[in-house]
Amino acid sequence: MMITAAILTLLAHWLWVALVVFGALWTRGRPLWSTLHVLSLLSAIAVQFAMWPCPLTVAEQYFESRAGLPVYQGRFLVHYIDATVNPNISAGLVGAVATAFCCFNLGIYLWRFRKHLLLNRTPAGNDDF
Repeated sequence: MMITAAILTLLAHWLWVALVVFGALWTRGRPLWSTLHVLSLLSAIAVQFAMWPCPLTVAEQYFESRAGLPVYQGRFLVHYIDATVNPNISAGLVGAVATAFCCFNLGIYLWRFRKHLLLNRTPAGNDDF
């Protein structure tokens, strides 16, 4: 049962990462999802800068330990990138790249918001009374 919970938590974590990275592409025209994505971006940036533990990482490590599996120490992205892509990559570089992705996505939202404001602006001096 705990192994299943650990696997489901791992899958949820990867889905969360995918939402954070690609969410701006999917949320266009969906105000509620856009709001949730912006909040997820801000929380991801806070986790990177404040070095807070990600709740999904804590849950994954808990379920792995309860299942008797070896538990990795440290951050989720660093662990899995180190294991699959590039051994011994620095945690600072991973955090910087993750934060850059989040800022890029926030930039997309700022661009959309600016475009929305420009399209809905009433021309000055054109008051119909």
